[in-house]
Amino acid sequence: MKDTILATRGLTVRFGGLLALNELDVSISRGDVIGLIGPNGSGKTTFFNTISGLVPSSSGSITFEGSDTTKVKVDQLAPRGLARTFQRSRLCLPLSVFDNIAMGAQGRISSTVWHNIVRRSAFHAELRQLTQEVEDLLSKFDHGLAKKVFEPAETLGMIDRRRVEICRALLGKPSLLLLDEPSAGMTHDETNQLMDEILEIRPKFGNPTIVIVEHEMGLIERVTDHCIVLNYGQKICEGKFKEVAADPAVRRAYLGQS
Repeated sequence: MKDTILATRGLTVRFGGLLALNELDVSISRGDVIGLIGPNGSGKTTFFNTISGLVPSSSGSITFEGSDTTKVKVDQLAPRGLARTFQRSRLCLPLSVFDNIAMGAQGRISSTVWHNIVRRSAFHAELRQLTQEVEDLLSKFDHGLAKKVFEPAETLGMIDRRRVEICRALLGKPSLLLLDEPSAGMTHDETNQLMDEILEIRPKFGNPTIVIVEHEMGLIERVTDHCIVLNYGQKICEGKFKEVAADPAVRRAYLGQS
């Protein structure tokens, strides 16, 4: 049996009088591709923000890689193997593609004045290694994109911007990758192309567990092993896509069917 990489027990998040997550129990198995679905306002992004350390929980617990991470901050979760993307692009567009991806390597290159000024040769060696790693990573998605490594991110089309965000997340070789609406801003064909690329290169990064928040149900059906459905901050169903799509509670909450 697969072991559990992430689990929440009684996870609750309140924003004033709004109950965004309501005693949520979730268990995610290592190596799976999970679809996290539900209507707008159901708590999907709040769940991502809470387990990734951006939003504190009101009560309950989070366990990641066997450790209690309920109170762990976002900058401490990345070194433990958790990475994510956002629905809205978080690229710094005036910076180069390299600069945007290298942000995902914080802590790998020494930033002390002594190291960067006095030990110049060591600094340049680290920089060359990181540059090669970024170029190799980009080329796994698109060789043409790798040639734009030092061009401003603002010159890229939406699918390439999404690729850069994925590369930034993958640079730290995460064991858990959270994708928040990867189709946002892209065409249907671009979305399918990007997901195919992610799944194709996934084995090269140790087959990280992937959790996808997505409204494109065709994509969820095609790429996921298992689905979790939220509504009003609670889990109302989980299982294979065909199972949850046929569930009456899901149809009422998500598909709008009686």
